[in-house]
Amino acid sequence: MPHSLYRATLCLHTPLGTPLAGDTLFGQLCWALREAQGEAELTHRLTGYTTGQPWLVVSDGFPAGFLPKPTLPQHFEPPQSDPKLRKAAKKNRWIPLGTSIGRSLDLLKKPLPELLTSAVNEAAAFGCAPQSAVQPHNTLNRLTGTTGEGEFAPYSMPQTFYAAEQKIDVYLVLDDARITPAEISGLLGSIGMTGFGRDASIGLGKFTLDSLTPIATPAHAQANAFWTLAPCAPQGQGFNGENSYWRVLTRFGRHGNLHALSGKPFKTPVLLASTGAIFRPATAFKAHPFIGQGLGRDGKLSKAEAATVHQGYAPVLPVFMGDGI
Repeated sequence: MPHSLYRATLCLHTPLGTPLAGDTLFGQLCWALREAQGEAELTHRLTGYTTGQPWLVVSDGFPAGFLPKPTLPQHFEPPQSDPKLRKAAKKNRWIPLGTSIGRSLDLLKKPLPELLTSAVNEAAAFGCAPQSAVQPHNTLNRLTGTTGEGEFAPYSMPQTFYAAEQKIDVYLVLDDARITPAEISGLLGSIGMTGFGRDASIGLGKFTLDSLTPIATPAHAQANAFWTLAPCAPQGQGFNGENSYWRVLTRFGRHGNLHALSGKPFKTPVLLASTGAIFRPATAFKAHPFIGQGLGRDGKLSKAEAATVHQGYAPVLPVFMGDGI
């Protein structure tokens, strides 16, 4: 089935309690679809999800106009003789798309080592680097009207604050036969009004959808690897381990919405490759909008909901790793 790549630009209005990760946002979009159209429709969309036929694949959220720096060993980096410059370069986590009209992906025509030379730090990418802070919470004992010990003890939770009206890009791969741009816009709008992630009920995670734009992915003529934009499960997908690079991420997931209030809100942990991985196929390279696999079903991920799935797919961009690599 044909798939198309879109870029959604979100405008944040409140802090986030949960990082804007692709697999987390996918789960909340599933809940939004269930609430809008019913459980039967969600079940229909998830047909084939664990057999390589996703209806939707969602990236992490990135500062508008930037992509996550690929995960690569130090020898890929531009050589730096000054130790201070090498240390500063480690903080350069974002690759700018450039100033072209519409923030096109023409940078993909450059080899990977050249892309790394343009990396910038958080302050340059966001305009004002996000700030983490701790928010105190209280739970009152209704019998005494005060806090106390155990479940009534005061506690704190982290929040991430962004600049006012911070713009965030999210890349979405849509199955053209099963979801339309108008529909995904509505689902994102619904989440933005109610809030994304933890503590949405007390005001966190609010955003509006600024735009949803189809994106072309021009590639280098010798493109030979995939650059991932979300955590994914690449196991058994035919990649060359010696020429692929990733960081391991263990996702300790938990249910949202109604199942978050059940007696068994936690899911089975899953092992993923973190965002920004580079995977090189063991055979001839063939461009594809996503890689990975759908995880779950049949009680593999949850004892509270046997049909639970987890996004082990990631939107990808084609890149050329460079001569002799």
